[in-house]
Amino acid sequence: MFRLPYLFYLKGCETVAALTKKQKLEKVMNDFPLFCRNFIKIVNNDGELVPFILNPEQQHFIENMSKFNTILKSRQIGFSSMALAYCLWQAVRNPNTNYVIVSHNMESASTLFERLKGYNANLPRDRFPNLFPDVKRDNRNELFFANGSRIIVANSDGKDIGRGNTIRFALLSEMAFYKKDQEKVLLSVEQALARNPESKIVIESTANGTGNFYYELFMKSWKNPDESRYKAFFYNWFAKAYEKQFKYEHDLAEEWFKSVNKGDRLRERTLEKDEKVLFDAGCNLRFLMWRRWKLSSMKLEDFQQEYPSFPIEAFKFSGASVFDQGKVLERLQAVTEPLPTDMIMDEVPEILKTYINKGLFIFHLPQAGKRYVAGIDLSSGRKQDYSAISIFDREDEQVASFYRNDLPVYKFAELVEAIGLYYNYAYLVIERNNVGLPLIERLRKERQYLNLYKQKIFDQKSGKKKPQLGWTQTAVTKGILVEDLREQFEKGLILIHCKETLQQMQIYQEVDGKMGNKKGQGNHDDLVQSLGLAVQGLKSGISYV
Repeated sequence: MFRLPYLFYLKGCETVAALTKKQKLEKVMNDFPLFCRNFIKIVNNDGELVPFILNPEQQHFIENMSKFNTILKSRQIGFSSMALAYCLWQAVRNPNTNYVIVSHNMESASTLFERLKGYNANLPRDRFPNLFPDVKRDNRNELFFANGSRIIVANSDGKDIGRGNTIRFALLSEMAFYKKDQEKVLLSVEQALARNPESKIVIESTANGTGNFYYELFMKSWKNPDESRYKAFFYNWFAKAYEKQFKYEHDLAEEWFKSVNKGDRLRERTLEKDEKVLFDAGCNLRFLMWRRWKLSSMKLEDFQQEYPSFPIEAFKFSGASVFDQGKVLERLQAVTEPLPTDMIMDEVPEILKTYINKGLFIFHLPQAGKRYVAGIDLSSGRKQDYSAISIFDREDEQVASFYRNDLPVYKFAELVEAIGLYYNYAYLVIERNNVGLPLIERLRKERQYLNLYKQKIFDQKSGKKKPQLGWTQTAVTKGILVEDLREQFEKGLILIHCKETLQQMQIYQEVDGKMGNKKGQGNHDDLVQSLGLAVQGLKSGISYV
């Protein structure tokens, strides 16, 4: 007798018992979670073949997915299994449709494909011969059904993936690890995507550093959803799914914790500072005991990359980092948003209104009688470089930041003057290299802005030091600037509010004696430089003109 044990209620509180067998089947076949519960079999941690019941995170994704989706996740949360089942569900229901699975290498692609074939092999065709189409062709990279639908598997190294096909659903698994052009692979799949409301792309991956297209795609979608057609999803290591998935390890971790703490479990009052942040974010005590258990045999940086708590944490790297990544992450979780546009629009000069929250981010309005310092790094004119400003009060707290890459020197000079005057005739520390000198000259001679930083340098003729407007950047002075910034930040002597600045500090590294941003498209360090210049201004202790 055919039963659907997991289908309890329908719309309007209609019970399963009131439905005919045909109606039950129709209901299940048109509902993906019910299809999985009743027809998809997966292997659990004990090696048993059991119904595929979507975990809370999988359910959340299915309910909220859009046409273009990118998922950043911790390990072993089950999104590839969910996407494979979704592929099969669509293929058996929709004749003459195509589906593609792309992985970072052929071995991984084959593993995914074998799992999908296992799902298909366990469909109850003997009980419902007219419900599921037979397989007409089954080879190493293709599953072709009698209804004309086809699921193919592809290696990311392959050329022109999707060419000649119209794809209804595409899974790009572990995209961050594609060795060749990730952007080109995605473009090829996008071009083949069917032009209808049902077609979808799902990118699911763990992180692989910041120097790749996947990082750029995800972070843009996550930070600026209005500027990306991809919808970003992030699922951390203390997601609900792991309560069941890691239950055995959680039990071991709890016993271990008790054994080294005189039989006591972890308690909220004994949490360390970083654990309190996680606890407030929803991580329970069993997860935190498991975290301590894992950290007893692995480095924190490795744990955070394997099991990220927050998106930025997933992409962090440690080896060549200049700044303490733990402190950067701690600050990132605590920063407040800049003041909303409508709150401050009437407070700022007319010239600044265009840039409010479109490059200029204000965290605190200027206060009468208060002194301010601004570090200024001017773009050399290349579109990929940014002009950046970091503004601090004399209590060492950041009050505003600015970064854009579309302003010529003369416009930037107008902006710098306006910001300086707005913040009570701020003390400006400007890097004078390249186009920095013309900026200084415009401010000093054309606009009579005199409250400018002067650096003492040796006069090669007299052998004595003399003051020179602006900060001259050399290998030696850059080292001083970065080390002073590092000390001020890591000792908690300055308070940074700008998220973009902190994110640039995450990819700021020292390699072969050279310091700068980690190489990769879209990576910048202009705000780090302006921050360092502001610190030099704060350290100088110079009074106003």
